[in-house]
Amino acid sequence: MPEDIKKVLVLGASGDQGLPLIAALLDLGVTPVAGVRRLDAMKDSVYPDIPVVTADIMDQSSLEAAFAQVDSVAMHLPFVFDEALAAEFGRNIGAAAAATGLKKIVFNTSCYVADTDLGISAHDGRRRIEEALRDCGVDYVILRPAVFMDNMIRVWCKPTIVHKDTFVYPAKEDLKVSWICLDDLARLSAYAAVTPELRNKTIPVGGPEALTGFQVAEKISTASGRTVQFNSIAPTTFAQNMSELVTGSRDIEPKSIYNGMASFYSWYNAQPQSPLDIDPQSFADLLPVKLTSYEQWAARQDWSRV
Repeated sequence: MPEDIKKVLVLGASGDQGLPLIAALLDLGVTPVAGVRRLDAMKDSVYPDIPVVTADIMDQSSLEAAFAQVDSVAMHLPFVFDEALAAEFGRNIGAAAAATGLKKIVFNTSCYVADTDLGISAHDGRRRIEEALRDCGVDYVILRPAVFMDNMIRVWCKPTIVHKDTFVYPAKEDLKVSWICLDDLARLSAYAAVTPELRNKTIPVGGPEALTGFQVAEKISTASGRTVQFNSIAPTTFAQNMSELVTGSRDIEPKSIYNGMASFYSWYNAQPQSPLDIDPQSFADLLPVKLTSYEQWAARQDWSRV
């Protein structure tokens, strides 16, 4: 365990990105501390006994109290479709980090982020958070993942694989994506959080191979023992399907996650070269973590039921 980093606060600890991050930190011999709004948030998780502190990203004073108890922070943040609100997240976190002398912040953006604004509120809000972290004077590492393999086992994707042998996704047929699993992203984040010499870097990350939707369907076919087809659909149609599944309505509200999904994939699909095709060698020296192939990840999933 690095001498400088002994305790790492995890913001978003109880979520599907926070839990594997806790596991990765424990594997490195570091003490993870859950930063949560409710002190009972970890009670029903696989880590009910992990140290817990109150940390509200809308309350700088609560962040300062939490940050004062740890050496570094590793976090993902809620997706919001209000750029000003995202900027407030970043300002609060950056100000608290500066006030407490925090050693490092690691921010997993949870999505692709370009080097310029795209006119997409969720994306540009991520950029406002990045800017606040860079400006606060505390060492930082920003990880920009491509797309999660784990999307395939969500309620808006897995049922059609299980019941209709079809992988439905809003990626155009030739869009190459460096799918990365959440466990690998957690290991990358944990390594960044505890490695003092890795500092002030913004790093796009992805899995070990870039795959089209057809290639993903082939991998799932091999893992499931069935023939799974890929169906590329329009991002707006995909968003309407998601909305109907969750809300019962196909109407897409402007500041909803469904509109955000459609906006992201419409932009990805319109680019002459896939922005989601990330060379793993581009970050291998900075983040020496063995990455999981899609084939390996798919083989660990149960494709027989939702």
